[in-house]
Amino acid sequence: MARRSKPTGQMTVVAPIVFLTICLAAWWAATSLTGIESWRLPSPADTWNRAQALLSQASIWKRVGITATEALIGSALGAVIALPLAYIIYRSRLIQAAVEPFLGATQALPAIALAPLLVLWIGYGLWSIAALCTLMVFFPILVSTVVGLRHLDSEVLEAAELDGASGFKMAFAIELPLAAPSILAGLRNGFTLSVTGAVVGEMVMGGSGLGQVLTQTRTNVDTAGMFVTILILCIMATIAYIVIYRIERSRRYDIEQ
Repeated sequence: MARRSKPTGQMTVVAPIVFLTICLAAWWAATSLTGIESWRLPSPADTWNRAQALLSQASIWKRVGITATEALIGSALGAVIALPLAYIIYRSRLIQAAVEPFLGATQALPAIALAPLLVLWIGYGLWSIAALCTLMVFFPILVSTVVGLRHLDSEVLEAAELDGASGFKMAFAIELPLAAPSILAGLRNGFTLSVTGAVVGEMVMGGSGLGQVLTQTRTNVDTAGMFVTILILCIMATIAYIVIYRIERSRRYDIEQ
């Protein structure tokens, strides 16, 4: 089987720029050539001007920090709970048989349906929103980690056992490093979802982050402001995605070599 080569540094820079340019050109064409009203779809220039106005306000950066904090807390809690549970499921057939039938059902629950319950149990504010982020992050990390552990090379594991590896040594020196690409893929998907969880939580359970900015701009029919807020959220999620993706790719190529 042919070995995949790493993308070149030039490709990783040029390809996203080209794609972004195409998207902006399509956006400009949609607003300039169709005659659509700006309150329905603002032009790139209108959005840029609104972005400058919003980002010049200190309050917007405070709101960005609040949403980022909620997402980070939720991501950390979700990972701390999901990773050990995934290993337990992988190691114990009894727990695997007991838990797995319910994983699909729990993932089908919409986040907005859980928000009122979290308000009753925890109250309004940071920790209820972080709890919602935790629930959204938990399942992608859990499922991806379990899948990665199950697909480990049995010959490698048997050789490690013959060399005396067991318990914590087997887990931290053999199994988890080999499953790292799948684990990091779960973290990548989970962490990006945490931004969604934070925004949904703020819009449903109250808060003072970017979710509230979206609510205010919607009420004021400030479509350009909504676009700017959504773009900020996309940038936040993209940063988390790229950081973990880079780690995942480097780990995957290390294993393949």
